[in-house]
Amino acid sequence: MKNILYIAAFIGIFKTLQFSTVIAQEHEHDAQTHKLELALNHGKRWTIDESLHIGMTSLKREIEINLEAIHNNQFSAVQYQELAGSLNDHLNFLFKNCKLEPQADAQLHILLAKIMRGLEQMKSADNQKQGVVLIIQSLDEYPAYFEDSDWQPLTH
Repeated sequence: MKNILYIAAFIGIFKTLQFSTVIAQEHEHDAQTHKLELALNHGKRWTIDESLHIGMTSLKREIEINLEAIHNNQFSAVQYQELAGSLNDHLNFLFKNCKLEPQADAQLHILLAKIMRGLEQMKSADNQKQGVVLIIQSLDEYPAYFEDSDWQPLTH
């Protein structure tokens, strides 16, 4: 019986250490993502494909539809979560369909990481409006780094 308790304790300690290592690695990856900054392609904006235009325009449209209520603090916690879910669907469309050359894709992922942080903030119970602000900042940055001739800026 004593051996079983020692084995159970050992397994518990091992799992705790394993979990702590995973959390540390995720935190390190997240910190590295925050350090990355968008860059131009030798002074020019990156070429896009049609799916990137569609996905980014869909994200922008969802924000525009709800922006007045958000700005006037008339958006409930549930509405933020529902909007985050809808925006996440548009992000999934981008991940599934967007086919950029590797360097452009790497730059896009920096931009999308900021949008994902905004979505996570919107899903949390703490300062959901700040999540929308992060997404709006990303939408404002998008045309500065990506050549989207049909892009219409978000008015806010």
